[in-house]
Amino acid sequence: MSDGCSCSEIVLLMGPPGAGKGTQADILVKARALRKLSTGDMLRDHVQRGTELGKQAKAVMDAGDLVSDDLIVAMVKSELESMQVIRVLLDGFPRTTAQAKELDKLLSELSVDIDSAVLIEVDEDELVARLLNRAKELGRTDDNEETIRNRMKVYQDLTKPLVDYYQNQDKLTAVNGLGTVEEVSKSIFEVLS
Repeated sequence: MSDGCSCSEIVLLMGPPGAGKGTQADILVKARALRKLSTGDMLRDHVQRGTELGKQAKAVMDAGDLVSDDLIVAMVKSELESMQVIRVLLDGFPRTTAQAKELDKLLSELSVDIDSAVLIEVDEDELVARLLNRAKELGRTDDNEETIRNRMKVYQDLTKPLVDYYQNQDKLTAVNGLGTVEEVSKSIFEVLS
């Protein structure tokens, strides 16, 4: 990459729906010259370009199934291998401990490692209030308190093992997601410095 830095950096940003991950990801990408790797974006890109991985993913998605860990990891591998210097923010991946283990294997093959896993923590009642407000602003009547709290439970069930996984590797740092965008950014930058 031509950002002038010849050192790799891999940041994993985690947090529940409504925690401000998207906003913080955009700030981090610009400030640290990272490339945002979103599995959703990668899937759409491979399908649009008609790559072999894209064709496999499209067949799975067209059948209404979830794309397998192997296919997701293969796409991440393809992206990372195309970079001269790996400087990425991982967004939406890994989602499970199995994906995290596959990612560790892949990064080991590339002689790099996750530098930091940052968890943005926000009290559930605050998250629900934020998401209800967002739903009202966007006119999304399907986002009521019950569906939002269900999404929180699904997030907790899926993410707790991942949080434990990175904690056990001494890579996870939690930051308080309450406060202004700038205050949360400051906390994240302190973790990464």
